Amino acid sequence: MWSCHRAPLGALLVVCALLTGCSATATGPAASSAAGTPGAPAMASGSGAAGGSGLSAAQLARIPHFPAPPAPKPVTVPAGPSAGWYSAIPTDQPIAFITIDDGWTKVPEAEALLKAAHVPVTLFLEINAIKSDPGYFTQLEQDGAVIEAHTISHPDLKGKSYDVQRHEICGGADELANLYGRRPVLFRPPFGDKDTTTLKVVHDCGMKAAFFWRETTDKGIVRYQAGQAVKPGDIVLMHFRPAFVDDFLAVLQAISQAGLTPARLEDYIA
Repeated sequence: MWSCHRAPLGALLVVCALLTGCSATATGPAASSAAGTPGAPAMASGSGAAGGSGLSAAQLARIPHFPAPPAPKPVTVPAGPSAGWYSAIPTDQPIAFITIDDGWTKVPEAEALLKAAHVPVTLFLEINAIKSDPGYFTQLEQDGAVIEAHTISHPDLKGKSYDVQRHEICGGADELANLYGRRPVLFRPPFGDKDTTTLKVVHDCGMKAAFFWRETTDKGIVRYQAGQAVKPGDIVLMHFRPAFVDDFLAVLQAISQAGLTPARLEDYIA
């Protein structure tokens, strides 16, 4: 995904708002690491590890305790030749959804963090980003993450032909099925950009819905498209970046402060 913080300051406010849902409203402690560059796999590690997890005691202390999510009330995707499109799930249940994109930066602490937080997450994985170490995501899957599709090479799909989009969308889903034994049923277009062809191809590739977002996270800061809190049904976007630990903790805290519980996105799409 496009990285907000790499833009000059003058462009940051405009471009981030358009492409990644950033706004002037932000919460969370700033991370000390710079975000990764798409196309260049990176590794990051923590210091002051507690119990061999790679996480410090201070980091573990920042993980909120959540009640169990309520029984899901899934939405039914409208019938027709196109996949559904959602920035949030329409619900009055006290839930929100954590989604993590791409896969370039494979932070060693992620597995321990997911285990300690014990919350569901959805990973929208790009094939080119994960191919250096697909097993890394197998471990996250075993800790409760669900793997969904995000194309082969992360192009801007909007305006591309049906065949080009089908190659990226179906091809990415097929490869994830080969790697992880489950074919994705959900999709996120790169940069959140789509057109009517995109949603038709997603449907034709056997997936139910595609997703945008309501909140974004970078350098340990959560940014809101509207208001100053996560709302019921909101979909929160983050990435596999060097600041993954700070980003994930910031997301957990924002959801907790809103009185919500993380829920599994797949449970809410019928």
